[in-house]
Amino acid sequence: MKKVLGALLLGATIVSAFIAYGMYTNHSAKQTAAIEQKQAAKKPEKKAEKKKKPVLKVEELTYQLKDSRTGEVMKEFKPVHYKDKDVYDQEIKQLASELAKGIDTPMQNIKIDENGSLTGGSKQIILKEAELVKNLQNLNTKQLNVKVPIYETAPNVTAASAQGIADVSLASYSTRFRPSDTSRNRNVQLSAEAINNVVLGPGDSFSYNQTVGERTAERGYQPAPEIINKQLVMGIGGGICQTSSTLFNAIDGAGLQVTARSHHSKHVGYVPAGRDATVSWGGPDFKFTNNKDYPVIIKAYANVNTGVLTVDVRTSQRSI
Repeated sequence: MKKVLGALLLGATIVSAFIAYGMYTNHSAKQTAAIEQKQAAKKPEKKAEKKKKPVLKVEELTYQLKDSRTGEVMKEFKPVHYKDKDVYDQEIKQLASELAKGIDTPMQNIKIDENGSLTGGSKQIILKEAELVKNLQNLNTKQLNVKVPIYETAPNVTAASAQGIADVSLASYSTRFRPSDTSRNRNVQLSAEAINNVVLGPGDSFSYNQTVGERTAERGYQPAPEIINKQLVMGIGGGICQTSSTLFNAIDGAGLQVTARSHHSKHVGYVPAGRDATVSWGGPDFKFTNNKDYPVIIKAYANVNTGVLTVDVRTSQRSI
């Protein structure tokens, strides 16, 4: 009996030990799995390697030069010499100059007709070359549009501001010519008629060549002596420089701002030394701006009988 009880007790002990061992190993396995899970959670995930983007260079890109007024593409430009400052600066200055030649338009001034009404006139259009050069010097790889700075200025004259504009003389200047020199006198007369009754509002600019126009036989201009390289030679329109020089002295006396003036290569007899203004089509021009805060009118008279050319700068009584 004792042997039977001992065997049963031993068997029970073994079973208990086996169960206890199983419970222990199972608990340990769970703990190990939990620890491994925590460790795995702590490990940072490997980031996907990003593909390196190619580095853009200004000199490899193509830029669109756009009209600042309309947004229209005027030209496509590839700045291949961008890294070579001297070469690049010369290139973009030439580019700006070429674009300006096709854009720049002098102001066509308003005139007063025989009925006292304003007539004609067109706006000045200017491409600011220095501003465009600066824009091209500061290119980047994110903005491929380049503004071409073009400015328009309309004549600053209204019917109301021109009321009584010829009432008061600001300055007048006269020069003399020989009545017998009919061809030259005709040129003086035609150029005087071209500038007569031109009205300039505050800030308006004036170009003699633009206003008088090209001097051709078709327009009535005659062959007459003119000074070229210190020599008197025959040319169509000889004598028109007397009109431009007389005009200069009148507007200078009125205090208007001269913006372009050149001297003859030799002294002329109709104005004192240094008081002339030579002009030629496609060459030197005489330009000025009305820097007053009121409009002025130019009156020009060439009396071919007495040989007197007079230019008078006038304005309204209320303006001064």
